[in-house]
Amino acid sequence: MAVHRPSVLVTGGAKRVGAAIARAFGAAGWHVVIHYHRSSAEAEALAAQLDSAETVVCDLADGDASAAMIAALAARLKDWSALINCAGIFQPDAVTALDPDTNTRAMQINARSPARMAQAYLQHARADNGRRVIMVTDQKLANPNPDFFSYTMSKHALGATVPMLAMGAAGSDDRVYALAPGAILPSHDQSEAETEISHRLNLLRRKTAPEEVAEAALFLADGVLATGQTLFVDSGQHLLAQDRDVIFLAREGASA
Repeated sequence: MAVHRPSVLVTGGAKRVGAAIARAFGAAGWHVVIHYHRSSAEAEALAAQLDSAETVVCDLADGDASAAMIAALAARLKDWSALINCAGIFQPDAVTALDPDTNTRAMQINARSPARMAQAYLQHARADNGRRVIMVTDQKLANPNPDFFSYTMSKHALGATVPMLAMGAAGSDDRVYALAPGAILPSHDQSEAETEISHRLNLLRRKTAPEEVAEAALFLADGVLATGQTLFVDSGQHLLAQDRDVIFLAREGASA
């Protein structure tokens, strides 16, 4: 007998936190659609490791192509139960000097395309037991600082879509959530020693693993929380007041 598997699309699912999410859903018996842009080899290798998976390529800088990808998947996935918008870019610019190119890309890839994909998913996708949209945001929504200005702006914009989509675009059986991680993996030019320091700058003084974010995504996919909520997975980082990104706090502490 064929095994019935609900489907999930994980954008940015070939690498880093997205790959951890894809692995967790695959292990839980889902059919996993792994989205990538340039990471073809990583996406295909990951798909080969899962019991039921496929890959799909799309440049999320193209909003029309992003929405078309959703419509095409919706036309053939019979039980498309979850869309997880995890893909994003994390590029620096300053609170005193917004870089227009950085801002345009961040707002498009991190906010506008995920919003359009969620709208297309909620318009076209079919699911047996309600649909789930999970927007991966950032603990910076509750604990902002001036660094990575356009990135943070885009994540705040993405977070704002969650209650609006929940109220106006989702059906009664659907749920729309935000999943807000803290510092999870090394970023930019961080050394391993800097990562060890920066990733413990939270209330619990512990590193938060990518697998914890993946487990939280699985929990949200069950739909037991009321729609429109944000779940923080950051060992309490969002409850602090940090005046700089932890990359720089770690460096300032090391040089003090």
